[in-house]
Amino acid sequence: MHYLLAIDAGTGSGRAVLFDTKGNQIAVGQEEWTHIAQEGVANSMGFDCEANWALLCRCIQKATKDIDVKDILAVSATSMREGIVLYDKDGKELWAVANVDARAAEEVKELKLAFKGMEEEFYHQSGQTFALGALPRILWLKKHHPDIYAKVEKISMISDWVLAKLSGVIASDPSNAGTAGIFSLRERTYAPMMASRVGIKNSIFPPCVEAGEVIGKVTDRASGLSADTLVVMGGGDVQLGAAGLGVVNVGDVAVLGGTFWQQVVNMPEVVTPDDMGMRINPHVIKGQVQAEGITFFSGLVMRWFRDAFCESEKEEAEKKGMDTYALLEQKASEVPVGSYGILPIFSDVMKYGKWYHASPSFLNLGIDASKYNKASMFKSLEENACIVSAENLENIFSFTGINPDTIVFAGGASKGALWSQTLADVTGKKVKVPVVKEATALGCAMAAGVGAGVYSDIKEAAQKLVQWEKQYEPNMSHHDSYKEIRKKWKKAYEAQLSLVDEGITTAMWKAPGL
Repeated sequence: MHYLLAIDAGTGSGRAVLFDTKGNQIAVGQEEWTHIAQEGVANSMGFDCEANWALLCRCIQKATKDIDVKDILAVSATSMREGIVLYDKDGKELWAVANVDARAAEEVKELKLAFKGMEEEFYHQSGQTFALGALPRILWLKKHHPDIYAKVEKISMISDWVLAKLSGVIASDPSNAGTAGIFSLRERTYAPMMASRVGIKNSIFPPCVEAGEVIGKVTDRASGLSADTLVVMGGGDVQLGAAGLGVVNVGDVAVLGGTFWQQVVNMPEVVTPDDMGMRINPHVIKGQVQAEGITFFSGLVMRWFRDAFCESEKEEAEKKGMDTYALLEQKASEVPVGSYGILPIFSDVMKYGKWYHASPSFLNLGIDASKYNKASMFKSLEENACIVSAENLENIFSFTGINPDTIVFAGGASKGALWSQTLADVTGKKVKVPVVKEATALGCAMAAGVGAGVYSDIKEAAQKLVQWEKQYEPNMSHHDSYKEIRKKWKKAYEAQLSLVDEGITTAMWKAPGL
């Protein structure tokens, strides 16, 4: 039997996932990791290359312990986006940060002040704003550690770093490199002139190689992999996750329900909204880009609610042999549409150009315990995640002209039947849930398979491997009710933001530089 190996460097953990060539998951090795704050540097989250490479090697060895590694045809990698690694002339890592690193808030402000109109200009080329990009972070390094900056010869994204460790070849793929913001969406490669214009070296950018292209063979012995195994370019977690869900054609739409929720829409050409409201990323499918909306912390908020308020439900679920979320959904299914008027205030609709959130809260709670309780609050959180997703999708549809009748729903949230049905009801669209819901590793394995010649391209791989578990039809009566609820929520959220503006409440999150 032959195998394909996917390495996934996520925000919270590293994983190695072994697949056969039919897309069946054979084994997985996974370990959680933490990103290290630099002492005295607010909002910093460094990426420890030495420790994390040792962790990934352990994951690889765990995933492959029961097979002959010579049977692995190819390996590829995916990762959290926005995280960057800087190297010296010998390819040794000098400095790296995770995607959640926000140390460069002052540099974001300085860029906006010193280069009026540049953020908008660069956004229409790259689809990214300064806040999450690489430019402010590199400027921070230049300012605070000029000795390290002077040695910088190459930059890559974290998935590229994984492949560089395996093969010795530093290269990038468009889908992840695009999130660095020093990029041309139309050319699908880095745009060094953007670096030059703000005083950063323009010679540090490696070539961009499309997902599925072979860049070398395994040279790293610590991984335990065979020297005959091909190393194949991978990509960003959301874009490869979309491929793993079969979202590979123009007009396809997906909602990825994890810690954050992403709403992605495949487009045939580069279109950027005038207000910079959405980010635009290269897809792993050449010739396509993706408009992306983001809902902050939907999964994390649900975990907070479970852990803060639902101890008795945890105990009940354990006695019944159930997942706590499944039990909460069961109870919430008895709550009517609208959750008795409860309006959760957590993530706002995406406003990529100037993005911040109100203070977390529940509005419209009453003191009738038969209505205002854990079940109705839980349901209101599910409804709210779907409402924000629907708002983001409508904003994307309005500037792209795309308006499909079906949404693919995946990630941990799609395991919930109530959540899946609610998404259909709120959006008024069919919702399809795939068999493989954690699709990022599968998409990464598809890329490895393309490099190994198992599939002709990622589209063919998706057509062969993606299967569907269930489809949810929207209840249009509920949809009409949710239209009114959405209007009320938007007005309520706007009022809550004004309290943040007045300094009365504290924002759940603000983009660096605001």
